[in-house]
Amino acid sequence: MTITETPVTTPVRYDVEALAPTFLKAMNRLDAAAIHELDAAGIDPGLRELVRLRASQLNGCAYCVDLHSRDARSVGEPEQRIWAVAVWREAPFFTARERAAFELTEAVTLLSETHVPDDVHAAIAQQLSDAEIAALLCLVVTINAWNALSLASRSWSPELTA
Repeated sequence: MTITETPVTTPVRYDVEALAPTFLKAMNRLDAAAIHELDAAGIDPGLRELVRLRASQLNGCAYCVDLHSRDARSVGEPEQRIWAVAVWREAPFFTARERAAFELTEAVTLLSETHVPDDVHAAIAQQLSDAEIAALLCLVVTINAWNALSLASRSWSPELTA
């Protein structure tokens, strides 16, 4: 698309903020609780945003991919790592700890297919403490809920910036 072309817009199906404000407030509190758990467990904000980005990529949530790519940059993640999250298995930019976090993210996000197998749990248990795993699990569940809400309602859409 050239700058002069008009981008395609995605029509809103349901304005969740207007139609379910109590639920949206609860989602925001859930998100804040997940961040609190991550901070308490010592999970780096960069990994937090990369995990959110990976789940959003798998779920196909354009708004969340855009949001968490920008959030990852804002906490200091280099663009090269952000771009490589989609191909993390092939990219040499991630630590064993981050790879285990991405593996858990994918297993939980694709829950109906994976059922979070024992080998995924064993891999992450070698890299993170129980408190870190629990906090990460809270984050993955939360971003999956945001993705589902966003995709089903089309309440939010990314905007192209110059």
